[in-house]
This record gives sequence, structure tokens and C-alpha cells, in this order.
Amino acid sequence: MTKTKSLKAGTAAAAGVFLLLIFAGTMIDIRGRSRSRIDQTQAETKMSEAELQKKAKALQNRLAVFEPQSLYIVVDTGQNKLTLKKGSEIIKEVVVSCGSGGLLEEPGGKRKWIFDTPRGEFSVQSKLVNPTWIKPDWAFIEEGEKIPTNYNDRIDNDSLGSYALGFGDGYFIHGTLYSRLLGRNVTHGCVRVGDMDLESVFRAAVLGTRIYIF
Repeated sequence: MTKTKSLKAGTAAAAGVFLLLIFAGTMIDIRGRSRSRIDQTQAETKMSEAELQKKAKALQNRLAVFEPQSLYIVVDTGQNKLTLKKGSEIIKEVVVSCGSGGLLEEPGGKRKWIFDTPRGEFSVQSKLVNPTWIKPDWAFIEEGEKIPTNYNDRIDNDSLGSYALGFGDGYFIHGTLYSRLLGRNVTHGCVRVGDMDLESVFRAAVLGTRIYIF
């Protein structure tokens, strides 16, 4: 009986060691394969990053061919930034305010306006000093005021600041009384610029100067 018990105990111990070795080997194999997969993923990521950088560089080179060599203006509506450039050279970069994207609906739902800054390629069509704003209907509706029948009641000599560059359909790059709001999307579609910053852009631009808005 003693020998039998001893034999069984030895067999069980051996089996336990065997199973432990199998388990340890499995864990080592799993860890090894996991490490291999991680290394492979990291290598693929590095390769993807390198490929993306290569493609980005190639795209920049292609775009450079189409970059205007004369003076032009770029407006980034997302970052509220205006850049005056000549070729690839940055002449001036300033903080602006672009369209809020807000919706205004006339009581009764007859008319509605979305206050977005238009995107695309434009050009300077007019240059105005001490510009006058002829307030449209929505300006009165927004304030909850009655739409005037007298034209003179629409004249506003202050809101557009000291300078304005018109680029079509009633949109302007213009000065502002609300310089504290620069850097935020708060306008009705125009591009607001601080008067001191706008003065240098205004003087540099000529009729026909290209404006790129995105």
C-alpha cells in the first residue's frame, strides 16, 4: 500500500510538473507571439507615417506649382486666421472673426438666413475707406426691431471700422468695433479684422488681389 501510494504521488507530481511546463511554454509562446505582433504593428505604423509624410511632401510640391506668385490673401475660417502672402512668403498673419454658421428665421418662417463665410476663390472687387453699412432686413429682425421704411434708418457708419475690402455678394473683409471677439466665429459672414491689422492688408491689396477662403 505504501509503495502504491508513493507511486501514485510521484506520478501526480510528475504530471503536475509536466502540465506546469506545458502552461509555461504556452504562456511564453503567447507572449512571444504578442510581442511579435506588437513589433509588427509598430513597424507598420512607422511605415504608414513615413508613407504619409512622403505623400504630404509630394502634395506640397505639387501645390507649390499652382501657388500664386503675386500678393494674395488666405482666410482660414476654422482657425479664424487671415494670412497675406506672396508666393510661399508670409507677409502678415492676423487673427480674425468669420461666420458663426447660425440660423436666423423671420417670424412666420417667410425667410431664413445662414450666417456662413463663403468658401472658395474670390478677388478684391472694391476698396473702401470709412465704409458705410446699409443694414439689411435681417439686421433688424435679429434685434427684434421693426424693418424701417426710411432708407436713412438703414445707414450705419461705424460697424465696418475704418477699411473694407469687398469680395462680392455683399461680403467684406472689414474692421470691427468688437475686437475682443476676434478669434471667434461670431460674424454674419464677413471677415472681421482689427483696424490696425487690416490697414496694412488694405494698403497692400489692389483690385483683383486673389482671396482664398476655406
